[in-house]
Amino acid sequence: MMAVSPFSRSLGQSPQPAEKRIVAIGDSLVYGFGDPEGGGWVERLRRQWLQPETPGHAIYNLGVRADTTHRVAQRLVQEFQTRGEFRNRVPDLILLSVGLNDTCRVGKPDGRPFTEFALFQAQMLELLETAQALCPVMFIGMTPVIETQMPFAEVLYYNQVDQHRYKEFTKRACEQRDIPYLDVLDLWHRRGESWWRSRIASDGLHPNVLGYRSLLADIMDWSAFRSVL
Repeated sequence: MMAVSPFSRSLGQSPQPAEKRIVAIGDSLVYGFGDPEGGGWVERLRRQWLQPETPGHAIYNLGVRADTTHRVAQRLVQEFQTRGEFRNRVPDLILLSVGLNDTCRVGKPDGRPFTEFALFQAQMLELLETAQALCPVMFIGMTPVIETQMPFAEVLYYNQVDQHRYKEFTKRACEQRDIPYLDVLDLWHRRGESWWRSRIASDGLHPNVLGYRSLLADIMDWSAFRSVL
């Protein structure tokens, strides 16, 4: 029988401290690459919470460019345990955002996947299990790519078919574990191609300044995220 998630348990227990300590861990989408103005959605959110006269939440940017699901899983526990700020305290929430770099094809558009799908499935399940053992978890999905701008870094070919496949597995795995999942890929696609393409940088892979503004707005409008703040 599947264990009840820490996220679910936290909602029914005693009130949590008003100030949250949050770790955002993942790939370039967490790191903020492509946003020289605001530093990405994590940095934009962090700045909103820097009001000394009104102590706010703290968010730590643990994004690493080019990280895959396996790499995030390898560093998650150590990163988490050193971000509590105070003695005997650990973060209250993990925001995961990873998986896009697993989807790309190497060398040519129909080359081998960077991470074979079966291996990705096992690695994603391991990551979710590890994260849930630490504290409540939420997952922020990937943004769409522009295939005609490939290859990225001369050898990596991202495409939307593989994006969708890997994303759908991640979304289902989160749902089965009661982990809130923000389906950014679907959300942006539903707004129309011209809308989302205007929010992707010239490399076809990362959001641009407008893209990160929109992503932060989507996160702040996400009922699951608002409910824990």
